[in-house]
Amino acid sequence: MLSADGSVGSPHVRVGHRQALYLRKGRSHPGAAFFLGLRMKKNITSILSVSFLIASCTQHAQETATLVITGARVWTGDSEQPWVEAVGVKDERIVAVGSAESIEPLIGEETEVISVEGSMLVPGFIDTHVHFLSGGGGLASVQLRDAKTPEELSKRIASFANTVDPGEWILNGDWDHQNWGGELPSREWIDAVTPENPVWITRLDGHMGLANSLALKLAGVDADSADIEGGTIVRDAADSPTGMLKDNAMRFVTAAVPEPTNAQLDRYLDAAMQYVASNGVTTVHDVSAEGSGGWTSLATYRRAQRSNKLITRIYSIPPLSDWEKLIGDIGTNGRGDDWLKTGGVKAMMDGSLGSHTAAFLEPFTDTPGDSGFLINTLDDMRTWITDADAAGLQLVVHAIGDKAIRDLLDIYYEVAKENEVRDRRFRIEHAQHIHSDDIERFVIQDIIASMQPYHAIDDGRWAEKVIGAERAKTTYAFQSLIDGGAHVAFGSDWSVAPASPIEGIYAAATRRTLDDANPNGWVPEQKITVEQALRAYTYEGAFASFEEDKKGMIKVGMLADMVLLDRDLTTIAPETIRDTRVLKTIVGGRVVYSGK
Repeated sequence: MLSADGSVGSPHVRVGHRQALYLRKGRSHPGAAFFLGLRMKKNITSILSVSFLIASCTQHAQETATLVITGARVWTGDSEQPWVEAVGVKDERIVAVGSAESIEPLIGEETEVISVEGSMLVPGFIDTHVHFLSGGGGLASVQLRDAKTPEELSKRIASFANTVDPGEWILNGDWDHQNWGGELPSREWIDAVTPENPVWITRLDGHMGLANSLALKLAGVDADSADIEGGTIVRDAADSPTGMLKDNAMRFVTAAVPEPTNAQLDRYLDAAMQYVASNGVTTVHDVSAEGSGGWTSLATYRRAQRSNKLITRIYSIPPLSDWEKLIGDIGTNGRGDDWLKTGGVKAMMDGSLGSHTAAFLEPFTDTPGDSGFLINTLDDMRTWITDADAAGLQLVVHAIGDKAIRDLLDIYYEVAKENEVRDRRFRIEHAQHIHSDDIERFVIQDIIASMQPYHAIDDGRWAEKVIGAERAKTTYAFQSLIDGGAHVAFGSDWSVAPASPIEGIYAAATRRTLDDANPNGWVPEQKITVEQALRAYTYEGAFASFEEDKKGMIKVGMLADMVLLDRDLTTIAPETIRDTRVLKTIVGGRVVYSGK
């Protein structure tokens, strides 16, 4: 049944109202008619899916539940029934939603009942952008994210070096040079305290890293080493490497780091799953590292699944450069199941703002001779994306600067026109600094903006110094995209930022920067409501992986992935959201985390 706004039942079914608006006004945006036809084709499928679920509700609701949750205010994410009082679960799926009185008959002798007055139950949070295994490994490494001075960074590395064996690599770190004013670190800061341990510690955004002299030696990087396209070896006045390497140049050192053992990888995964579960995350989209990292991750996840050890659902996304290998893997193993799936490939257009490696149309404000760079040539990206899309894979591509975003939108448009019509759900990861002229293209071309709201309150401390006030107006343009009708899915970019949807919802709703310098919000016109942020962390995350028919809402027939919070996020002051605690995280009807 069509509603007045052109939706069918669930809020995700739309008939291309924005594209139709262009046609009615006689406006000629590239591909408007093309994408309108594709949206209407998707609606027919959605109507059939809704009809099937409705037909199955009566049977499900009569079963005795294995789990009942009551006493909470339940935000379902379903526009037809947005708020209920209780939920009944049978094994892995939701069998009933409604009033506490209507759910009570489902309680049997073996039913587990969770009742917390004053709490809030929401669909399980979906983090659409994590680096899962490396994040898990980082939990056991040196912690540098909040190091405020060069001296503190050196001291922490020295202390950690005393806890490991000689010869063992010191990795991760997640330092942020903006904490001490922006000076890039040098190997001279750490050489004296790490004479027997190679060090390769990365900035929190993953786009540059610091190596000590021992690590540079093992990697074969010296004054004679040539720069690589799409990367930089930072050098001193004598042309010797300072230890800083950016983007593609990081591969020189990364290649020298020994591969972790399976036992280590299993520990990384367990640590990662426990961490995200404590934050209410039930599904992650793992955008794995370049090279063998993506396949190492997938092998680790499959090993855990065979042992029934997964407590987090994972969409594993290897590099675009391996798209043919993924097609072969799908031919052998299929695309997975409700716990572990494949089908997407990840690529990168540019670097990051903090590293001055994001590609912009105009130079940076603080370095007028520099506008960043593309990591790969446009011809290469166009060819790879065309081929991977033709093979039926989902494209998940990082683009941060306005030039990188525009170039990627152009490529996506060309590929969609060239290859067969289908529901492809192209994604732009980060989509941080969109040119104002390009915001509507996300709607017209049906592009998913996969964004990380915590970055807005982190980068917002210093971003205007780098790009100026005018470009900042469409930085993390959540409200403009959502108002226009675009799909906006939220994630964290963990371990670049905390994998905490609560922090992300706080960031999206307040935009109060971490330094408290913007109490009314940095670029406040881009703030969104709590319910809009909840949708971006639930339904939209499921939509971004073609799984909106099984997760992202608390609805009969859906997987029983839910999070119990200690307060109702929609009724409290937005600035207090970050104080919210996760009480229970439930995956497939099983409690995988209980808070204190």
